[in-house]
Amino acid sequence: MKKNILLSCLIAAISLSATAQNYNTAAGIRLGPNSAAITAGFTVKHFLNEKAAVEGIVGINNGFGICGLYELHFPIEAVNNLQWFAGAGGYFAVRSSTTFVGAAGIVGLDYKFDEIPLNLSLDWKPELNIISKIAFESSGLGLSVRYTF
Repeated sequence: MKKNILLSCLIAAISLSATAQNYNTAAGIRLGPNSAAITAGFTVKHFLNEKAAVEGIVGINNGFGICGLYELHFPIEAVNNLQWFAGAGGYFAVRSSTTFVGAAGIVGLDYKFDEIPLNLSLDWKPELNIISKIAFESSGLGLSVRYTF
């Protein structure tokens, strides 16, 4: 009984401390190194609800690729408009006539400016290539600069 009450209080505290995101949709560019299959390119993020978002990245580094990610966002109470997020998804890329298909994870920080419609994200997006060769790529650091709607 005590465990149920404690668990209920914990869930209520988390729910009350969660705040809504500060934008619904944002589009812009993502900068990053060329070693991962999907790094630099164009990015669009859209929130499905207060915590869940989908992000699409169209990579244009040494070829073409597309990545889709499902992300969960959590506010950092000490700083207004700052959230940390984590998620996962998959990608398809063609580089130097080689096709890559794989899974991607993502974890990072997301900040929305108050006065201007600008969003910045700093993230780490490791990739696990499944096709054409099995390989893990850990260098997927990125900085996204987006216009918010």
